[in-house]
Amino acid sequence: MPKKKSSSSLAQQSVGIRLSSHEKICSERMSNLMTSIERLEKKVDALQDNVSKGKGIVAVLVFLGSVAAACIGYLNIK
Repeated sequence: MPKKKSSSSLAQQSVGIRLSSHEKICSERMSNLMTSIERLEKKVDALQDNVSKGKGIVAVLVFLGSVAAACIGYLNIK
């Protein structure tokens, strides 16, 4: 009977070693994922700012174009 105890404890030790190495690999993967997600969030924020600026510029250009078209239309009527 003692042999079964030692073989089962050896199996438990090897399983424990495999689990700890697996947990180590998983934690490293999770940290890599977190850093890449943080980088992506920063890039998305920068892109959102650029798009907002672009929308503002387009709105100003549309306003100036409409003012210019109104002036041209007013001058052509007379």
